Amino acid sequence: MIMRTVRLEKNIPVAGSYDVVVCGGGSAGFIAAIAAARQGAKTAIVERYGFFGGLATAGYVTPISVFSYNGKRNIGGIPWEFIERLKDIGGAFVEQPLNNVAFDIELYKLCAQRMVIESGVDMYMNSIISDCIQDEKHSIKSIVINTVNGTKCIEGKVFIDASGYASIAEMIGVPMLQWHDIVPVQATSMCFILSGVDTSSALVSKAMHHNMQGVNCLCADVRSKLLELKDELGLPSFGGPWFCSVLHDGSVAVNLTRTSFDACDDRSFTMGECRLREDVFTFARVLRENFPEFRNCYVSSVAAQAGPRETRHIKGIHVISADEYINGYHYEDSVSRCAHPIDIHSPSDQSQTCRFLEQAAYIPYRSMIAEGFDNLIVAGRTISADCEAFASIRVQASCMGIGQAAGVAAAMAISSPVSAIDVHELVQKLKGMGAVLD
Repeated sequence: MIMRTVRLEKNIPVAGSYDVVVCGGGSAGFIAAIAAARQGAKTAIVERYGFFGGLATAGYVTPISVFSYNGKRNIGGIPWEFIERLKDIGGAFVEQPLNNVAFDIELYKLCAQRMVIESGVDMYMNSIISDCIQDEKHSIKSIVINTVNGTKCIEGKVFIDASGYASIAEMIGVPMLQWHDIVPVQATSMCFILSGVDTSSALVSKAMHHNMQGVNCLCADVRSKLLELKDELGLPSFGGPWFCSVLHDGSVAVNLTRTSFDACDDRSFTMGECRLREDVFTFARVLRENFPEFRNCYVSSVAAQAGPRETRHIKGIHVISADEYINGYHYEDSVSRCAHPIDIHSPSDQSQTCRFLEQAAYIPYRSMIAEGFDNLIVAGRTISADCEAFASIRVQASCMGIGQAAGVAAAMAISSPVSAIDVHELVQKLKGMGAVLD
């Protein structure tokens, strides 16, 4: 269908000029902004919500995993500083031996906000990025944001796309990896909080702990019963379920719903979220009626948005292959690590592929940048990786580590193309901050 168009011309005020502009304040974005600012770069961050954390805080995705593997820390520096500070204010419970982190959602927001403000980052919150202005060489000169008090422009020397959708990369024409004709996009879920739950019961208290390496921590007893009831009750598709602590007795975060839609299409996203919201209340009722631990439960909160596991993937200078990833290949430009299992959620049924790594994998800087785009670095789940490697990279701790690398690299690229920075110096800077790259 050909869509009708209208033409709009307007003068847009420049709100500010910066060395580094971070687009998106999720787990990769707010860490990237802190890292860039601590390197001395004048930094701004743009976020569509009024708080940081992305799918951790807007999507209720918990726990944050995996910070340690085989008994050794694999992600350090600013990401782990954030966890320690969150723990200090009573907002985190760190599970051994993987250092998976259950968290209080509101204290997460507060801790992230404090660290961003302390770093001197200029914050443009409740702001939607609607366009990019480029020069003839594909360099971004500025981004256009829509705010509660009008349209503005933010100028920058280096931009970090931490949108979770590769939105900036897509706007300026960065090529994307295309494999979804063969491998379907992973399912999207909408997480929610159930209160009135008997969290002291054996079933729930065990399920809330995600502390065993090589084990999928779904609640097998509840899953078995839901599979029995699926046809009888006409239940929609589901995953897990995973029950996660939010650090408050009687309440759990629930990761259970599942459906398929295109999260990069606004109409598809809208209808998909409507389906998932219905499913939240369907499953809450089923849990209440069939499990004594949930007999008094009620939906106390539904995430502000559904959590897409997968959106776009840039075609970077290097595409991380499953073989490299699974075998722990160490690149010369390794800037972060990941240790979550390769975790693929079917969009069409209850199935899940969960393949555990033998050792923590590595992320090369070249997978975060694209050929010919001299002032853009991509951070988070949309970096350049094939479908299997991506299925591990996409989780929060991994994205935090990648964000840290993006922020430091951006500060180094203020006066040169992002592909021309001294990668050895980048690695040394990251190690000096506490990143684990050996």
